[in-house]
Amino acid sequence: MEPPALVDSNIYIDILRAGRDPAVELTAQVSITDLATCGMVRVEVMRGVKNPRIRDGLARFLDVLQNVPSDNRLWEETATLAWELDRKGWILPAPDLVIACSARRIGAVVLTNDRHFQKVPRLIVRAWPG
Repeated sequence: MEPPALVDSNIYIDILRAGRDPAVELTAQVSITDLATCGMVRVEVMRGVKNPRIRDGLARFLDVLQNVPSDNRLWEETATLAWELDRKGWILPAPDLVIACSARRIGAVVLTNDRHFQKVPRLIVRAWPG
């Protein structure tokens, strides 16, 4: 059984900028039952959607994905990861660290085109083929 795929916000944003529907594009590559998201992805994606109709449709799509809850433990894990990577000289954006810790929590693959994620230990990263 394949691990779930947590799609990074940059993939949603690229699909939207190309005028395509993320639900259609993503489910063509990955079964909807294998897709996951987290609050940070939702915030990063939804803040830039200007069209209310597209925003509502995207919100409905995100609502049916496996959601990684953000609790105090997730924020502690993220802070620890940030500290560890900073000591190595790898300063990653905080949103990427939250997404990475969310994916690690559920054993998900991160689908992304962002190289920052390659620096995160114990994280499976795959480039988005779209």
